[in-house]
Amino acid sequence: MEKILITLLFLFPVSISVAQISVIGNWEGTLEAGQGLHAVFHITEEGGKLSATFDSPDQKAFGIACSGVEVKNDSLSIGIAAAHGIYKGKIIDTGNIKGNWSQGGMEFTLNLKKTHNVAEAPKMSRAPEPPKRPQTPKPPFDYLSEDVIYKNADGTQQFGATITTPKGAGPFPAVLLITGSGLQNRDEEVFGHKPFAVIADYLTKKGYMVMRVDDRTMGQSTGDVMKATTADFAGDVEVSFDYLKNYKGVDKHKMGLLGHSEGGAIAEMVAAKRRDVDFIILLAGPGVKGADGLAEQNEAIFLNAGIDSQDIKLYMPFYKEMTHIAMTAKDSSDFREQFLKAFAVWKSKTPAKTVSLFTGITLEPAAETNYVNVVVKQFTLPWIVYFLKYDPKPYLEKISCKVLALDGDRDVQVISKSNLKGIHDGLAKSRSKKFDTIELKGLNHLFQDCKTCTVQEYEQLEETMSPNALLTLSAWMDENVK
Repeated sequence: MEKILITLLFLFPVSISVAQISVIGNWEGTLEAGQGLHAVFHITEEGGKLSATFDSPDQKAFGIACSGVEVKNDSLSIGIAAAHGIYKGKIIDTGNIKGNWSQGGMEFTLNLKKTHNVAEAPKMSRAPEPPKRPQTPKPPFDYLSEDVIYKNADGTQQFGATITTPKGAGPFPAVLLITGSGLQNRDEEVFGHKPFAVIADYLTKKGYMVMRVDDRTMGQSTGDVMKATTADFAGDVEVSFDYLKNYKGVDKHKMGLLGHSEGGAIAEMVAAKRRDVDFIILLAGPGVKGADGLAEQNEAIFLNAGIDSQDIKLYMPFYKEMTHIAMTAKDSSDFREQFLKAFAVWKSKTPAKTVSLFTGITLEPAAETNYVNVVVKQFTLPWIVYFLKYDPKPYLEKISCKVLALDGDRDVQVISKSNLKGIHDGLAKSRSKKFDTIELKGLNHLFQDCKTCTVQEYEQLEETMSPNALLTLSAWMDENVK
């Protein structure tokens, strides 16, 4: 959900004097992901301060504001809102940078050239207005809000967070919010929406202390992301939970976790391990194995996008074979070898139009190479391999705390019926004395009241979170936590 302030690092060779290099100007290149995407950075300077905008012409996106540009020693950092990746490049000379763009755990080649001849953005009579997000809370708040920074036990990681506390003496029941997959800030920001800020504001006004935390590398948090898995993120959550447990005014006997999407898996893992977790709330959390859930997700998104069901039937067995290879391959070389064999067989017996539809392969010789490279990089990442193998059942069966699982019936990323059933069946074998699984009508993966309910619609909707979802959440907490 992928949403955030991003940092791109350009690593300059020591032999080049930074003072002699000007990063001011236009830098363009092609992101080698499938068919390739044209990317352009415009870097300017005013009053000694650098700033930049970003264009993605192929996606008809121009003038995307960069949040900050900084040259320090031999590196240039650029932050971009609504993106969550890292560009690491090496400057070859004053007009060339070679590097890779990392996003959502995947890594793509992006070599930049300095140019004076870039496509101009469409002429506008005025700058586009930011999307309306009426639910985003704005100060002054009628509760206390404190930004905090803390570290893990050995001091190797830093975390930045915000804790909101109701006014009064306390102690207050408390909940720690856990973001979904991808790198996100403490508000779980995506497309201008800040769902965790909305949840924190709503619950704090209802009398709950709420903590929300920046993911690794986002905001004020640090840590490795390229090799990290869901288990590593669960460890991060335990560090934050321990910090919250010792925070002033908290009721240590009424502390819980609220996880969205992958955050739900993390809540399951932590609650299965710890007995000081009083409750967990799973918002579109997983109830089926990771590989099965991702297969369901792909099929639902394709159907919702209007792709012919016959084409989907031809593709899904190949997709499932890819995930099986990812879970069993010894290393990336083994995966590549097995995948190439499976791909050759599937391509030989599948209509060319169907192959092109799902792979982006065209008549250009490089298209197939790019596709294979992207698949190998994606399916050999530690995170994806771990998540494909993740089975919530043994964790759910070890849980002893209270549980609420909510999902929208129009969710195309975590299919409500199969996942809610899996959660219910797992908890039925647990020591939990109170658990509820609730399907909310008309809501998508972000718990918005949706119309087309596609992933693309998330940004178009002004609503950040359905009032009915917030009410259902707080009513359950009032009955079972307070």
